[in-house]
Amino acid sequence: MRFSTRIVFVLLALASLGLLASGLILGELARLQPCHLCNFQRLLYMVLGFFALCGALMPGLRRLWSALVALVALGGVAAALQQSWMQYAPQEAIECGFGDPTLVEQIVDWLGMQWPSMFMVTGFCTNKDWVFLGLSLANWSGVCYFLLFAAAAWLLFRRDPASK
Repeated sequence: MRFSTRIVFVLLALASLGLLASGLILGELARLQPCHLCNFQRLLYMVLGFFALCGALMPGLRRLWSALVALVALGGVAAALQQSWMQYAPQEAIECGFGDPTLVEQIVDWLGMQWPSMFMVTGFCTNKDWVFLGLSLANWSGVCYFLLFAAAAWLLFRRDPASK
């Protein structure tokens, strides 16, 4: 079965925005307190979904949009890995919000002032408040970002369906 470029981008957008919505719902139901890295990952899911939607609307620029989706997904993997490390070695981690703010913290703090219900920081990156099958929410997010990256990389490097 062969998926068209447009369908793959739509699926990437739906997956990204679905993961964002799932995280928000889970956060409300479990009363989770989002940290800087949690909120940064929310932003990355939004940006990834936007780029995938652009790819669905302009499939002729498949390589551009799939490269942008892949780069954002790699950023998500990096953010999730950093948060996962902070959760597994909290004694070695310097908590977000202490000391000089990083660029990620500055972005999230600014977004928190613009859209508090989505980006207000109320928790710590070292907290592991929710675990499923032995993995924290940060771990699951890293897995999801990696799968989104793999799909975008496949789309980037696959043979152009129009050339057949």
